[in-house]
Amino acid sequence: MQAIQVKRHGGPEVLELTEVADPTPGPGEAVVAVTVAGLNFIDVYQRSGAYPVATPFVPGSEGAGTVEAVGDGVADLAPGDTVAWTAVPGSYAEKVVAPAEQLVKVPEGVDVRTAGAVMLQGITAHYLALSTFPLCEGHTALVYAAAGGVGHLLTQIATRRGARVIGTASSEEKAALARSAGAAEVIRYREVDVAEAVAELTGGVGVDVVYDSVGADTFERSLDCLRPRGMMVLYGQSSGPVPPLDPQVLNRKGSLYLTRPTIAHYTATREELLWRTGDLFDWIRAGELEVRVDRTWPLAEAAEAHRYIAAGRTRGKVLLEP
Repeated sequence: MQAIQVKRHGGPEVLELTEVADPTPGPGEAVVAVTVAGLNFIDVYQRSGAYPVATPFVPGSEGAGTVEAVGDGVADLAPGDTVAWTAVPGSYAEKVVAPAEQLVKVPEGVDVRTAGAVMLQGITAHYLALSTFPLCEGHTALVYAAAGGVGHLLTQIATRRGARVIGTASSEEKAALARSAGAAEVIRYREVDVAEAVAELTGGVGVDVVYDSVGADTFERSLDCLRPRGMMVLYGQSSGPVPPLDPQVLNRKGSLYLTRPTIAHYTATREELLWRTGDLFDWIRAGELEVRVDRTWPLAEAAEAHRYIAAGRTRGKVLLEP
């Protein structure tokens, strides 16, 4: 089969289309023919070496497709089932072998491409809004990149839970997307100081929670956006890692809370994975959650897809299609 391999860390050019052996399922595993694989910033970090992964490796951890074969001990999946997944390494390929417990059946009424597009970003948005800082009516949240993959979903989920969302966006086009997702206000962060804008929009009170996926460029001013005892949720670092922090800064700025969540800790059990994906699929089928697919690239053009997402040009999910 064909797969993208990284034989050495580096720029997008190290993503090579290669012939590799077809996988076979072991006990508790299934082999899935990949319909689409999702692109995420963690793929960029692993490819570049920012997140070390031993080479050679096949990148990608998210997608959707059709079960081809199952191993011993797999009782709830069968060949022909449509499934989606996240946290399954090697997804930039025509086929992937996965632990059956990591695969979620895609219900009728949810398109396979939509399912592949919503897994990582949708689960992330779900745990951010329902678990990391459980939003409810009366809360105000600042959502960075509110037109991006996670941001667009998070804004919708936060709004349906009754929270007021202040989004950030880099252009008027992206600001319009954020408003369409439910953002009450949108800050054009390249034109104004975000902390000053938040102070004006909240009457000097600040927001209850900041969801920051940007990292180095925004972290310090994000803390200034919070009300006393507010929570800073740093869930990404598209601009680079945040420098070390003296905890006294949290004291001085209002006894703030700081967390750096990751999806593995919020899908630690099969039950939690099914709860989160069940909500997402139900909302999609009911027309209550829009999953925006920005572009789909052929598997062979993975390098161009990486350049595209690294340049910050996305307006939704980017997919690879074997």
